[in-house]
Parts: sequence; structure tokens; C-alpha cells
Amino acid sequence: MTGVLIPNVMVPMRDGVRLATDVYLPDGAIDAPLPVLLERTPYDKRGTNHADFSVADEVPLSKPEIARIFAANGYAFVLQDCRGRYASEGMFRKYLSEAEDGADTLAWIMRQPWCNGRIGTLGLSYSAHVQAALATLDPPGLAAMFLDSGGFSSAYHSGIRQGGAYELKQLTWALKHAQLAPETMADPARRAALEAVDIRRWIGVEKWRPGHSPISAAPEYEDFILEQWNEEGFSDFWKQRGIYARGWYDAFADVPMVHMSSWYDPYALTAVENFVGLSQRKRGPVKLIMGPWTHGKRSLTWSGDADFGPQSTLDHLFGDYVALRRRWFDRHLKREGADPLPEPVYLFTMGGGSGRRLPSGRLDHGGRWRTAPAWPPPDMAMTPFHLHPDGGLRAQPPAAPGRRSFVHNPRHPVPTIGGAIASGAPVMEAGGYDQREAAAFFGAREPWRPLAERSDLLVFETPALDTDVELTGQAVADLFVSSTAADTDITIKIVDVYPPNADYPDGYALNIAHGILRMRFRDSFEAPEPMEPGKVYRVRIASFPMSNLFAKGHRIRVEIAGSNFPHFDINPNVDWRVPGLSPVAAENSVHLGPRAGSRLLLPVVPARAG
Repeated sequence: MTGVLIPNVMVPMRDGVRLATDVYLPDGAIDAPLPVLLERTPYDKRGTNHADFSVADEVPLSKPEIARIFAANGYAFVLQDCRGRYASEGMFRKYLSEAEDGADTLAWIMRQPWCNGRIGTLGLSYSAHVQAALATLDPPGLAAMFLDSGGFSSAYHSGIRQGGAYELKQLTWALKHAQLAPETMADPARRAALEAVDIRRWIGVEKWRPGHSPISAAPEYEDFILEQWNEEGFSDFWKQRGIYARGWYDAFADVPMVHMSSWYDPYALTAVENFVGLSQRKRGPVKLIMGPWTHGKRSLTWSGDADFGPQSTLDHLFGDYVALRRRWFDRHLKREGADPLPEPVYLFTMGGGSGRRLPSGRLDHGGRWRTAPAWPPPDMAMTPFHLHPDGGLRAQPPAAPGRRSFVHNPRHPVPTIGGAIASGAPVMEAGGYDQREAAAFFGAREPWRPLAERSDLLVFETPALDTDVELTGQAVADLFVSSTAADTDITIKIVDVYPPNADYPDGYALNIAHGILRMRFRDSFEAPEPMEPGKVYRVRIASFPMSNLFAKGHRIRVEIAGSNFPHFDINPNVDWRVPGLSPVAAENSVHLGPRAGSRLLLPVVPARAG
């Protein structure tokens, strides 16, 4: 399978910058113009994505190999390096040039003799972000999309920031890709400086500043990182096309589209928000696929230390990833074949496994695929569980008022142990893990105890369940909180607590979903306000989306803390309006009671037959 390659066509953008573009065509003479597929990437159009393997073949396909597969099936396939990356000209400014560059590229494709006027877009992560960006301009020719783990519904609310806090995966990403930038490849001194950096020494409660960061040798990368980090409120910066699809839903292209992600992916919320927002406005069709994977790892059965069984892969449900996308575009660009996604929503509900240790060493958590007509499932009911002074999580409120408190020390934050993360190496890993400190987790400390035993974290959990309970949707912590500080963070984590067994004599506490709120944004992300020490505030903190079966005998737990580091930057607990203040410890309290008491709203789905 060779195909015809037209390499490195330099496609001009509206500002004169030229983007390097490879075009793959079928072998032989072309009798008529073809439908076109476009993937735009900052990761090298001639490279290989680590996730592009299948159950049948563990060796990832390169981007050119995938392009040739589609070309052999009657498509023109266009691969393009994003602005300022690899062979393309211009300055890379992460996310913010992609709407116009994408639309200009489609306009160029429409003028080519091999294009029949119907263009589909596809790609993972950043290559999904660029799709949503260009779709906000509704460019002529766009006819179908397949967005995998990206497309920023709102980067301020998930993907770059969450709840006002900054996602530190942006820092680890920036260091890695500054090393791969064209400017770095051309400058040995810059390359040596970046390769010498140990980012673990740079991540803590202090912020980076111009010229004082691990990426100061790559000032264009430092600039956009500091821009993101310093834009703490929901300003106009965050409402730009490339990072705020939900602000442009009405203008968004009305074409068949798939939004795919996974429960341990940082773009899980993006996928469900884009699906909900666009399916309500467009004829589409608009589809949602949510698996149990980490970022892009759709052909693995495990995420972190949790295994979901051979039935959990995308391959099990649809055939491999290339085959699914080919069938999708055959249907919507060529108008051939049946719809490969006849239902609106495909969900993998985690849980229901044996709870034993598999030969791989991972937990057998299990799960199964199912479909739904909408997200969240229409039969889901938000069900209140009240927080009790004894650490209980019960349907009945406590009989008397009370409180539970913890101290958040910015110098000793609660370590991140898995979760919905990507690009976090070498300081954090994605996926499901027993919530216990270990040497493998950055910031964890001996004697490697469970997080639940830390004094800076509160635990509330149900009694052992007398029947299976499915949670599909987003949990919401409706909390009454106070603090000794002018500002602090409140984090939540939903945990599936296994009872002890022979393989796990201490049980196993599996992280399912997280949430966070920086308290100065409790009323408005646009207009932050300090807290009055001791004053009680009511806040609502939504978790990331999830679908998990908490099996009979398990417990549903919520952990509440003041940090989840290094997933998020550390709140120093000071008045941010006063420069130069040193971090301080904050005593944070969760108030409980029969009337104005804190509670957790859980997305309970009724038991199903079969």
C-alpha cells in the first residue's frame, strides 16, 4: 500500500505564514474528485501517535500509514503541521491560531482538483482542539468530524483551568514540546538548556515568572504558559474561539460529528458538554462515546492500576479505531454503508468485577458497554446524601449541627494519585489507583499511608451497600464551608471503596472522579472576592463526569481536601490582590447539620435487568 504523496505543500494563511502540508492520494489515475480527510497536528505530520495501535496489532501506526489506509479506500488525506511546529512557518501560540488556520486550510483544499467539496476532520487531543476551533467558523466544505479526546468546550473550566485552579499538565507539556520546537532543533545551546531541566524541582507553591522558569530558554513557550497561568479569572482571553466552543455553539458547523473521550481523560467534561450543547442545537447527527481509558488509550483494557476486562476496548465494541472512523466517514462523506453509531450515546459503565488482583498485578474492576438516548441518561436522578460528623454519608441528615475541619498547608499538599490527567510525566500519572501514598507518586511521603488517614483530608462514606448502585453523570458537593484564610481551595474526590479480600487485605479505594473550587471564585469566575475568616459560605462543586457501578458490599466515599497536587497548582491561601505575601496554612471547615448542612448529590441510575 503506497499511495501518491504530494509532500510539504506550503499552504499560505491569511497573514502570509505558510503551513507545511502533505497530501496522500490513491494509487493510479483519479477519475473524479475525492472526499477529503484533514488532520492538523502540532506533533509532526510524519510522526506516530502512541495511541494509534489496536488490540490486534500493538505496534502503533504512523500518521502516514493511516493516511495511506484511507487513501487506499478512496479518500484524499491531508496532514498538516500546525503553525510554528515542525516544517511549518510562523510562531506557535498554543491553541489560539487554530480557528483561522483551520478555516484557511479548508478553503485551500476546496480549490484543489482532487477535492469533491466534502471534507471531514479527525484527530486526537490537540488535533481535536483544532477541529472544534475551525468549526466555530462554519467553513465551507466541512461535512463531518470525529473529535477524539479534545475540542475545549471551555478551556477555563476544564483542560487548562478547573474551578479557578490551573492544571499543571500544561507545564509538563510545555517543557516536553519546547524541546521539540523548530527553534530548539536549530539552537544547540537552547536545546541543552531545556534538556538539563528537572521539572520536579520547579513545581511547588511558587509561580513561575518571566525569565525564571524551566522553559525560559524557550521564551515563546514561557509566554503562553504564563499568559494562561496569570489569566486567573474568566476574562475575554478565555472566550476566544480556539478554547471556548460552548461560547460559539450557535455558529458551530452543523455536520455529523462524534465526540469521544474517557473517564480518566482531562477532556471527559469537554466531550459531554460539547455533545449536550451541540446535540440540542444541531441536526447532526451528534454522537458521544465514553470509555474507561486514559488519554487516547482506547485499545487498552486498563487505566492506571484498574483493569476493566477485554470487553472494555473500543475494538471490542466497534472494531479497531481506523475501521470505526472509516465507516463513519464512508457514511457521511461518501453516503455509503450503514451508520456505525446508530445510538446517540455509548457509555462504558465501570465496576462489577471480582475485585481480585489479576496476573497483570492490576485490580479486576470490570464493567460493560451500554447505550443511552442522551447524556446524562434520562432515568438518572440526583440523589442527596448528607455528610455526618462521624464521617457517614447517609440519606438522612444529621440530628444536630456540627463541623469537621482540616488544615491545608501549601508546603505539604495532598498528592495526586491518578485521575483524569494527560501529559503529566514525570510528575503525575493518569488512571485509577488505590488512594494510598507510594514512592511512585510525586509529593507522597513515607510511611505510604492511605490518603484517608491524612489529617488534612476529610472522609465521608456510606455504609457497606446492600445492593449495587450505579452512578452515571456528575456528582455535586453542596457544601457549607468556612476558612481562616482569605482564599483557599476545596477539592472533592469520589471513591469506590472495596472491602478487604485475600489480594487486598486492607481493601482498595479506587478514584472515580474529582472536582475543585478556588474559593475566591465561589460566586463568580469573572469577579473574584476574598473570604471573611470564619464566615460560612455555601458552594457547589461538580465532579468530572463518570459512570461506575458501586457493587454490593462496597462503600461510596467522598474525600474533601484543600489540594490535589500536582494535578492542580497549590493555593497559597493568601489575598491574591496583595503581591509578595508568603503562603500560610488555612484551617478549613465543612459545616454539617439538619438544615443548612453539607450534602453530596449523586447521579443515581436505577438498577437494570440483565
